[in-house]
Amino acid sequence: MSQAVLSLRQASLGFGGRRLWQDLDLDVAPGEFLAVIGPNGTGKTSLLKTILGQQTLTSGTVSLLGHPVNGGNGEIGYIPQQKLIDQGTPLRARDLVTLGLSGKRWGLPFSSREERARVDETLARVGASDFARSPVSHLSGGEQQRLRVGQAVVGNPRLLLCDEPLLSLDLANQKAVSELINRQRIEFGAAVVFVTHDVNPILDMVDRVLYLAAGRFRIGTPDEVLRSEVLSEMYGTPVDVLRSRGRIVVVGAPDEAAPHDHHALGQREAS
Repeated sequence: MSQAVLSLRQASLGFGGRRLWQDLDLDVAPGEFLAVIGPNGTGKTSLLKTILGQQTLTSGTVSLLGHPVNGGNGEIGYIPQQKLIDQGTPLRARDLVTLGLSGKRWGLPFSSREERARVDETLARVGASDFARSPVSHLSGGEQQRLRVGQAVVGNPRLLLCDEPLLSLDLANQKAVSELINRQRIEFGAAVVFVTHDVNPILDMVDRVLYLAAGRFRIGTPDEVLRSEVLSEMYGTPVDVLRSRGRIVVVGAPDEAAPHDHHALGQREAS
């Protein structure tokens, strides 16, 4: 059996007197696609920060390829939320992808011939060759997000962490970016941990779901976790899971820490 890429043991996280989750045991295998979902304020983004070495667990351990996590690990690729780059930013599209290889090095930025070839290959993989020399600030949100995927995968990381990477994208770009991420795990065996407010765009790609809610969690396939009886038990109140034309909608789940109603997985959520 292949060594787990990511392992958490008896992991707990809280702030002040508030518990987000506790006693989480989780192994993510090579090539596995894990979706992390749930309402606001349940620690989804904090989980990613913990894996990145930016957040300390309250208790328990987290390891990458059998070793304790630390900041700046080249085996991890990170794809953030879609956020437009400011006009006038002096950076070309290929420069942004190149930072995935050179961004952790000291000194003047310099790429070897091998690295330049790898960047070219990655730009082609994410469909960005045609605008490789364009200023990133002139590109659309979907084009910029393709580049962020390229930046994350150019070093062929063993683990891809995705923090709401489809947020604010239209349906066509949601599909395109999801497929780029999924291709990395199919072709290169990268494990994927994908935080999302809406599981539907990636539902066909997901192997397992980690659902965080009300200080509790459930892990299993989407069919095992996204069920009315399971979520009702987690929330301690009746919750309906509706399936229509291949889509899933959660109705009646209380939002724990946000100023808006959380009636469906398809609604926007700030982690």
